[in-house]
Parts: sequence; structure tokens; C-alpha cells
Amino acid sequence: MNYRCVALGVLLLAGACGDAPPPGYGGYVEGEYVRIGSPLGGTLLKLDVRRGDEVAARAPLFTLESQQERAARAEAEARVARAQAALANLEKGRRPAEVDAVRAQLAQAQAAARASEADLERTRKLVADRFFSPQQLDNAIARRDTDRSRVVELASQVSVANLPARSDEIAAARAEVKAAADALAQAQWRVDQKAQAAPTAAVVSDTLYEPGEYVAAGAPVVSLLPPGNVKVRFYVPEAVVASVRTGATALVRCDGCEAPIEVRVDFIAPQAEFTPPVIYSRENRAKLVFLVEARPLHANPQLKPGLPVEVALGSTVAPR
Repeated sequence: MNYRCVALGVLLLAGACGDAPPPGYGGYVEGEYVRIGSPLGGTLLKLDVRRGDEVAARAPLFTLESQQERAARAEAEARVARAQAALANLEKGRRPAEVDAVRAQLAQAQAAARASEADLERTRKLVADRFFSPQQLDNAIARRDTDRSRVVELASQVSVANLPARSDEIAAARAEVKAAADALAQAQWRVDQKAQAAPTAAVVSDTLYEPGEYVAAGAPVVSLLPPGNVKVRFYVPEAVVASVRTGATALVRCDGCEAPIEVRVDFIAPQAEFTPPVIYSRENRAKLVFLVEARPLHANPQLKPGLPVEVALGSTVAPR
């Protein structure tokens, strides 16, 4: 009777060993958090999310006070408008009223030149008939030449009045417009940085400030965990690490998981370490192990940071 029990036990043990799953390696789930802050400091005016919220890409997260930045932007806008107006004024000639005044002066000078020309002809005849002295002829010639020069001067002024400013002045004005536009872009950037949005779809892991608190420049206000930033970290013995390859697939099992989750290895530590306390046990307390990281082939909400898992290497599942 006792021999039968021993034989039955041996058979059961052999059957159990034949159905045993491949050996697994202990590990845990870790998240690569995206901490969102502003490069500028300020008081937190509005917090649009709470812990546990699921946010879409570009969804608003928080807003800091921006009164000073908005005032600087308004000043930059005014400078751009002033620089553009100065450039436009240089690129065109004088105002029509100013051009008309110069043309009227030219018409007067032309009339005076015609009159002095006629007066010169009469003076020549009178001098030839000895009614006037030669000195009066010289005076008439001088008046004629003066009126002619005045006509030439005013004709040049009319031409200049229709021309824009000199090319160097216009180039300087255009540079001023560009500088003002760049200053406006900087002011707009500072205003935009006071309101931050989610860079990608994610779950809000934590919020670090409340409205009314002052947030230093660069300090994170919201911590996000995108679905693709979840990874599994596990440790393999030094005798096994040589057979592990980047890109290899493995199966992850965890308490409460409906089915094994397929992951792909994307990092193998180059140096060994002693078993970390997070998976410390009597069996492996003195073993040298290598850290291996793997990522799920598809986002899986069952994998939450801190969850202990068991990883079986060299396992695959049928594609869904």
C-alpha cells in the first residue's frame, strides 16, 4: 500500500514538472513621467486638471499670472507700429500738399524768369539807343540769370519731393522694423509660456501646486504619464544575460492581469549589480544580476507603476 502511494507521488510529480511554465524573473512596472512646468515664474492662477484625469494632446493644464508679460507685449506691438509707420513715410515722397506748394513756387519763378527775360530785351534796345546806361543792362542780365537759377532750383525740388528717402535711410528703417518684430515675438513667447498644455495624451499622475501658490521658473506643476511611457524592469542572472537580445519578446504576468502581456526588450544594462531590495528574497539575495527593460507592444492599462510582475523570456503570443 505504501509502495503504491510512493509510485503515485512520483507520477504526479513528473506530470507537474512536465506542465511547469518556463522560469520567470521578478521585476516591476515603472513609468517615465513627463513633468510640465513653465520656464517663467509666477502665481498659479488656474489648474485645469486633477490627479487621475485623462487628458488629450494640447489640452490645457495650468495658467500662471501674466500681467507683466502682456504689458510688455503691448509695448512691443506699439514699437512695431511706430517702426512700420516710419518706414512707410521714408518709402514715399512728400505729402501732396507739400509737393503742390513747391510746384506753385516753381510757377512763380518761371513767370519771374519770363518777365526778366522780356525786361532784358527792352533794356538792350534802350541802351543801344543811348536812353539807358550800360550799367542798367548789366543789372537786367543779372536779374535774368537769377530768375533762371531759381527756376532750375525749384524744378529740382519738385523732382526730389516725389522721390522716397535715401536708400541708406530706408535700409536703417527696415532694420528697425525687423528688430521691433523680433522683440514682439519674444514678448509673445513669454505670454504663451504662462499657459501650458499637454504635449501628448496622458494620465495626470500628480499636481504639485494649488491655485494661489507661487511657482518658481522651471518648477513642474503637473506630472503626466503617457501610455507609451510605461515599461517593465526585471533582473536576469549573469548566467542568462548572454542569451537575452534587444528586440526579443517576453511575456509579463501579474496579479490581477487577465492574460499575459507581450513586451519587447529595448535595454540591457552593461554592468552587473546585486539583486536590488525591491525584489530581494532569500533565494537570490547574493546573486549578481543584470537589469533589463522592456516595453509593451501595445498600451495596457493593467500595467501600473509599482506593480510587481514576473517576466518569462523567449515567449510569444499570437498577434491580435
